[in-house]
Amino acid sequence: MSKSELVVLGQDEGEAVPCCSPLVREPLGEADAGELARMFKALSDPVRLRLLSLIASHEGGEACVCDLTGPFDVSQPTISHHLKVLREAGLVGSERRGTWVYYWVLPAALASLSALLQAPGGQAPGGQAPGGQAPDGQAPVAAR
Repeated sequence: MSKSELVVLGQDEGEAVPCCSPLVREPLGEADAGELARMFKALSDPVRLRLLSLIASHEGGEACVCDLTGPFDVSQPTISHHLKVLREAGLVGSERRGTWVYYWVLPAALASLSALLQAPGGQAPGGQAPGGQAPDGQAPVAAR
């Protein structure tokens, strides 16, 4: 039996049958995808991801570069390089104050990343609620 011979039950003859679920929001455009890809690429390095978290964890939401070298087993110039990558990706802002440079997380960048990862209706992509739970509160299907 070929596809042309298949009969879809419950459909009037000539009625179009959608093969996929409808879009619930506008997909990313080329420019937005490029910008977000740049941010995700910057965060793909574990040191940079930890740096972003460390900066966000500081009181007042900003940290001096001198406070960011301690938790890492890399040199201060390497930390400065990673901070430059985060800054060029638009994830952190910086300001020189005397001999030190202070960094802070840019809220608009985090909002853009979060909006992409958050599916409409408050569920994570794949039908899971935030935290990896299925909408029914059970473990994801792959883990059951």
